[in-house]
Amino acid sequence: MAQDNSATSAGSTEPDDNAAAGTPAPEEASAAAAADSTPAASQPAPSGSQPAGTPGSQPAGTSGSASAEDEHEHEIDAYVIPAGTVMVTGPSLVARLGAEVFGTFGLVVVGLGIALYNGISQIGSLGVGLGFGLAYAAALVAVGHVSGGHFNPAVTLGAAIGGRTPWKDVVPYWLAQLVGAVLAAAVLFITIPSTLPGLLAQGGEASGRTFFSSVANGFADHSPLSTASQGQVEFSLVVGLLVEIVLTAVFVGVILGATDRRSRNAQAPIAIGLALAVLTLVALPVTNASLNPARSTAAALFSESWALGQLWLFWVAPLVGAALAGLVYRAFAAEPAEDNLLEEDDAYVTTDDVLVVTER
Repeated sequence: MAQDNSATSAGSTEPDDNAAAGTPAPEEASAAAAADSTPAASQPAPSGSQPAGTPGSQPAGTSGSASAEDEHEHEIDAYVIPAGTVMVTGPSLVARLGAEVFGTFGLVVVGLGIALYNGISQIGSLGVGLGFGLAYAAALVAVGHVSGGHFNPAVTLGAAIGGRTPWKDVVPYWLAQLVGAVLAAAVLFITIPSTLPGLLAQGGEASGRTFFSSVANGFADHSPLSTASQGQVEFSLVVGLLVEIVLTAVFVGVILGATDRRSRNAQAPIAIGLALAVLTLVALPVTNASLNPARSTAAALFSESWALGQLWLFWVAPLVGAALAGLVYRAFAAEPAEDNLLEEDDAYVTTDDVLVVTER
């Protein structure tokens, strides 16, 4: 019996092995269970897709930010101006520069023209002073509403410092004023009769430049007092510098005050013209009355060489005087308006709705 039982036990091992062959091992069963419990999202992606983070893929939000940048670069502002709105526009820069050329030309051709032939007409200093003053007043009435009526680099600088003229207009205005002044002096120079200088010199050698030097600005040996006294008396450099600074400061101060929005601008051309006339009378015996760097430059270009050598004073002194006037005006005038002196804006009323589009 013991043998049968042992045989039975020994024979029973084969069926058990066969049964175990069709049953997964414990490790395989646990791995299969883990595989079955894995979410469906872990399955391989389709062949046409790329996993996030691969070199060929774009980070999330890249296309959106690029389109946002494109939209930002082409952003525009649009608004509608309803019918019946009053629109205000000022003269263009070209128009203003043209007015400055015209006004400065008229001022210099009249003022220097009277002074140049003063020895023949015998009109005297009063006529020269009134010539400059009336010419300035006439130019203000004619084109002052277009450019503001500067006609003088010193006036432009003083107006800019005083807050009445944009700084971006200073250099263009200076160039326009120089062009107008030089053109005027050139017209006067080429119209001088060739024999007139020698005739007035009473047989001495003289040229057109010698004749034109009588209207150039100078100091010391070339001041009008020294010429009249044949070198016995003269006004020194310091005196000439002081006179030009003070008189130009007064002149620019009159302009800033007369064209102020709180004054009666209709009378401004008269006040400015009279001021220039009397100030010219004061400065004539000292420096031949500059008060205007453009006028001095134009006269020096067609005069003898000494005029160019002394020209620096007639830029420095008027500009310093104008700067002082602008600073004083700005200190004591409440809220100066950047109205460019006598310049006037054009106003019109829209008849239809107007769409205004500007790109930022």
